[in-house]
Amino acid sequence: MHPQIESIFDEAENRYLKPEELSTLGQYVDSLPERLETYRIIRDRELDIMQAVADQLQIELPNEKVEVLERSIKNALLTLRYCAMGMLLNDEALVKERLISWLSQTIKVYNTQVVDSTLHRLLNQQLSQVLTPKQVMLINTTLNSAQDALLGQETLTASALGW
Repeated sequence: MHPQIESIFDEAENRYLKPEELSTLGQYVDSLPERLETYRIIRDRELDIMQAVADQLQIELPNEKVEVLERSIKNALLTLRYCAMGMLLNDEALVKERLISWLSQTIKVYNTQVVDSTLHRLLNQQLSQVLTPKQVMLINTTLNSAQDALLGQETLTASALGW
């Protein structure tokens, strides 16, 4: 859960919520139905989304080894799942704490930055086709943060260009 909201609940035994805390909680509660719907769509369409990305990835990188593509696709799938949960809970820290540290090392060790950059661009494109603009905005909060942390400036530029 989002750290600010979690801290609000921790204080419940000591006092009532301050107006700004109540506003933060209200914003979270108001956005929860859209977050739930976005999460459900990603969960239910995960196979279709990732298959389309994998197919296009093979077209764009025909000379890349199958093992490298498979590893990057599995990593992107994990990233999508963590980002969806982070989006649902409105907690970017979840992605950073549980995914980024070990996955960024894997990308460096296997030297898959080019493949991963292409893959994440394709994933963003596919999500834009499956989700509404508002839902894309919700998932992009965590997804762009994860992609930026994993791939560095390449992804930032791709995100800024809408790739």
